[in-house]
Amino acid sequence: MNAAAARTWIAALRPKTLGASFCPVLMGAALAWHDGVFGWLPLSAALAGAILLQIASNFANDLFDGLRGTDSGNRLGPQRAVASGLIAPAAMRSALALALALAVIPAAYLAWHAGIVFGAIGAAGAVCAVGYTAPPLSLAYRGLGDIFVFVFFGPLAVAGTRAACDGAWTETALTCGLAPGAIAVCLLATNNLRDRAGDAAHGKKTLAVRFGAGFARSLICIMHAIALALPIFAAEFYGLPRGVMLASLVCALIPASFHIARGRDGAALNFNLAMFGVTLYLYGIAFAAGMAIDWGNR
Repeated sequence: MNAAAARTWIAALRPKTLGASFCPVLMGAALAWHDGVFGWLPLSAALAGAILLQIASNFANDLFDGLRGTDSGNRLGPQRAVASGLIAPAAMRSALALALALAVIPAAYLAWHAGIVFGAIGAAGAVCAVGYTAPPLSLAYRGLGDIFVFVFFGPLAVAGTRAACDGAWTETALTCGLAPGAIAVCLLATNNLRDRAGDAAHGKKTLAVRFGAGFARSLICIMHAIALALPIFAAEFYGLPRGVMLASLVCALIPASFHIARGRDGAALNFNLAMFGVTLYLYGIAFAAGMAIDWGNR
């Protein structure tokens, strides 16, 4: 593989979006540490499984949007590999199959270590990852993509990571999971706001297409506010170290929704997408680091 091909495949991984997997797993790991059940092997398996399923979803998105023609024409976002002809559909299908096959390994280990429910979650995650754009599910084309992203990159990911250590699904982890799920929705909704004209032309009925730009902007702002408020709520009502509020500070200092609320549109939204991608990485790091900080806990 030459350098140009390697760059194309790396771009197809969409590394800027992988914070959607990194953030909730890091938060779940921090909660496991807080509860005294931290284990490197199950947490590594949770991270590997989450990242592999997201990569599979990214490959499937590239493949099936490319085959439908959704990514063709005057695209406002980054160039997609299949639509641009840089990667053949057959090669992308093989890469998708490989990512799914590799994801079986951590899912199988977690099912053995922490309960069969992890096998079911892995299977459901694989189906939804591919079915996000692939028929017959085509979740994104039905306006259901936001729900999938919120659940799988939010409460399920955080609580599942926490449960990977000892099998216990806790209310605290499920509640904290609302935050990364909300930021992941911000990322997706901003993408859909930017692409709404092209999506509408190809029958991709995202929420931005169904309900309009105003709805998408409001959704982004509400989700951003939830992510900002959640650590404060968790420290107050679940007794977590007040240091977790560093994650709230991250949201406040990266106000990616501000210019969206004021009407930023088109290709200019690529900057906001990058901001939400960075927010996911920094939010998880801040939350985990904050677990080690005691700011006058009761």
